[in-house]
Amino acid sequence: MTPMPCPAETVATDAGMLALWDPESFTDVVDHDTWNLRLGADEDVRRHIRAGSLVPINIRNDGAFAVLVRFGCPERPAQLTERERAHGLLSSDAYLFSSSGRVWLSGIEAVGAQAWPEIVQFELPAGRYSVVIHLIAWEDEVCGVNDDGTPSATALPDFVVLVAPAGPGQDVFRTDVETFDPPETTRPG
Repeated sequence: MTPMPCPAETVATDAGMLALWDPESFTDVVDHDTWNLRLGADEDVRRHIRAGSLVPINIRNDGAFAVLVRFGCPERPAQLTERERAHGLLSSDAYLFSSSGRVWLSGIEAVGAQAWPEIVQFELPAGRYSVVIHLIAWEDEVCGVNDDGTPSATALPDFVVLVAPAGPGQDVFRTDVETFDPPETTRPG
């Protein structure tokens, strides 16, 4: 069964990182102290990334972001639309996500046993998935920005997250806490 297409969701963080995460992997995170022990440092987060229980959407910036999660299947892979490709700024390498049947999207500070109201919840059949995050320059699109600088009603999201079953033999995944590699800079002549 393939999940239904989802609209972009506005997701906020005051901790500089959004995350897709498996709620079954964090049932022991019940307060600030247990959160800090499990997720308080980059190396802690990296352990969860390597295990496939958390995928960072991390640009080290606080705020509210429009995130569109698109699910694919072997017969119909998740892909960027033509508009998204035209305004794509950066793309991550594939991260591993091991689903226990659900995937939640929130600021990293909401990761834990309790389902905060702002957590976006999706059903996702148990299994191994490949997740690629795309940063979209929505403000560069004609008519993407209102006169006051806010996104227009037809603006693209900040991030498009493509989720698809991991292919046979796909065993190499990104494990960095930073979602995107820094753009290469050119040295002056």
